[in-house]
Amino acid sequence: MDMASCALLIVLTCAMLHVFLGSFLARPTKAKHKLPPGPSPFPIIGNLLELGEKPHKSLAKLAKIHGPIMSLKLGKITTVVVSSAQMAKEVLLTNDHLLSNRTIPQSVSVLNHEQFSLAFMPISPLWRELRKICNTQLFAHKTLNSSQEVRRKIVQQLVTDIYQCSRIGEAVDIGTAAFKTTINLLSNTIFSTDLIHSTGKAEEFKDLVTNITKLVGTPNLADYFPVLKMVDPKGVKKQQSKNVEKMLVMFEGLVNQRLKQREEGKVHNDMLDAMLNISKDNEYMDKNMIEHLSHDIFVAGTDTTASTLEWAMTELVCNPEVMSKAKQELEQMTSKGNPIEEEDISKLAYLGAVVKETLRLHPPVPFLLPRKADRDVEIGDYTIPKDAQVLVNMWTICRDPTLWENPTLFWPDRFLGSDIDVKGRNFELAPFGAGRRICPGMLLANRMLLLMLSSLINSFDWKLEQTHDIDMDDKFGITLQKAQPLRIVPLPLKINH
Repeated sequence: MDMASCALLIVLTCAMLHVFLGSFLARPTKAKHKLPPGPSPFPIIGNLLELGEKPHKSLAKLAKIHGPIMSLKLGKITTVVVSSAQMAKEVLLTNDHLLSNRTIPQSVSVLNHEQFSLAFMPISPLWRELRKICNTQLFAHKTLNSSQEVRRKIVQQLVTDIYQCSRIGEAVDIGTAAFKTTINLLSNTIFSTDLIHSTGKAEEFKDLVTNITKLVGTPNLADYFPVLKMVDPKGVKKQQSKNVEKMLVMFEGLVNQRLKQREEGKVHNDMLDAMLNISKDNEYMDKNMIEHLSHDIFVAGTDTTASTLEWAMTELVCNPEVMSKAKQELEQMTSKGNPIEEEDISKLAYLGAVVKETLRLHPPVPFLLPRKADRDVEIGDYTIPKDAQVLVNMWTICRDPTLWENPTLFWPDRFLGSDIDVKGRNFELAPFGAGRRICPGMLLANRMLLLMLSSLINSFDWKLEQTHDIDMDDKFGITLQKAQPLRIVPLPLKINH
């Protein structure tokens, strides 16, 4: 056994003794609250072993046994998991004011990022001001409308790149192509520049963002046994510090470059200029905050959008009838092969249904982001105790047979004529969350997703690279990605004149 393994074993042994002796020596007290039901925990480790490699599926099975609200002991952390639309409403709306703060994973608590991250910072005057800035200025319809021509050019570049593949019959890795385009859509919307110019650069940046989200989503011993945080047994904090530093250094360079340009009188009228203008009169929006906010927008917006596009194209290729209906709708709107204008996206009812159905079957963040109880919270006959972690298993809710007919079937028609949307008003489909913690970039994400998807299916026909069935398995992280990349061959359209 090497020195590192010995050290880790000693640390874990000490931690377990600390937990065991603490439990043994503590005076027994009468429970003040009734926890939701759940599986019996093992000594010390609790229910950690029951999470498995795909916790969204493991906890879905446990919910069938213990009900739509259940409690688990993950190491030292009491965790409450809700798995029904009704319980989700209790958490995300009814008791939102008591459950809006976050448990902070060790992988987020690096370089003080948790103090500046809109997604993880506590509800506070700073959070409220940043949220207001996002809603009324950065992600408002008016702001997004002013930059739509930029996004049109980026998506046209995607179509041009794929056209080159179609000429030689070369398969396209949809996930990588979507990621590169999403990065450039975001970077042009925010910074008026391409962050990625080549495929190699796209893969490098994709690896960086994927590593960040993977470390945030992967179970970490130090999060379940806080005494271990000082030693970082799995090296999570060390790895994540390097990743986040790379991102922040990149954004610092872009901000410094813009400040120099502004001194020379150059104006871009993009999101960065808006943030710098705000910073003149608003103490909350300083240079440091702009860099951390940019980090959040890119990490939250790229992985989820690219992954959803890949799932949507996967489902469409596997369901030719649905693909045909989507193509027909687009042809009626703009004719075959023509680019889609962003202002026309909202008129595409069937394509909107395709996106909703993709988000239902493949919610990008299966547990949303974890919440934390500020005090004891009563839900039904049960109590969520103060400081407990609360997870909403959106993956399970979106496949609930009591809510959805044929829940595992990809059937966009279920949304035609339906009032159900993804804006946080319907708790059977809330992939962006709900309440005060709903994703602030939802409008931009939806625009980018529909713009890319409509362009891909209206500009080409598609076929599988190989004849065998597509692997529909997923891999768990804070985002739910395809286990195997989707590689499909674009075919030139046959246009009848």
